[in-house]
Amino acid sequence: MPPAALPHGYPFRFVDRIVEERDEAFTRGRVELLVTAGQRAASGGAWPSRFLLAEAVAQSALLLQGGDPEIGRSGFLAGLEGFEFSRDPMPGERLTVNVALSARFGKMLKFSGVVTSGDEPVARGVVLVREGEPA
Repeated sequence: MPPAALPHGYPFRFVDRIVEERDEAFTRGRVELLVTAGQRAASGGAWPSRFLLAEAVAQSALLLQGGDPEIGRSGFLAGLEGFEFSRDPMPGERLTVNVALSARFGKMLKFSGVVTSGDEPVARGVVLVREGEPA
């Protein structure tokens, strides 16, 4: 997928590539992101903070949900529920974000997400996102 299709831009883009395309009904999908030393240094050594991992789940959900880059870029994180974090990722780690649609209320969507490093869970929780409008 070309970088222009990914939500947001540097330095606030966390999704690097789609690993598993959304299924036909979009009940699930998977993306990857790479934690770099530059990102960590740019945020005072705390990248990605635990809340930015929640944003990565939201970006993943919006990107995979609509299949339309404009929807992904214009949507936004509207809420968090029950997020748990086991640790902060380190530079050089490749994280996988798995998302699954839990509910839809018009343009509001609820996704569960799990961020892993290899087989180790790093964060998990639920995000509420608002679907954007195509340009």
